[in-house]
Amino acid sequence: MKKLYRSTQEKQLAGVLGGVSELYNIDVSILRIIIVLSGFFTGGIVWLIYIIAAMVIPTDKQLHS
Repeated sequence: MKKLYRSTQEKQLAGVLGGVSELYNIDVSILRIIIVLSGFFTGGIVWLIYIIAAMVIPTDKQLHS
């Protein structure tokens, strides 16, 4: 079973979208575009969720140690 983690390889800010892209086998660039655009349409709620996810989700290094 795969687990969600913050990626240290596919990382621009915190690695949340890199982890999601590896979990669901989606291109990380597409996810980044979706998150940026949806942030404008939701008044920034999506960005707030991203920040919370970055604080809660462990990195892949923390899972393997």
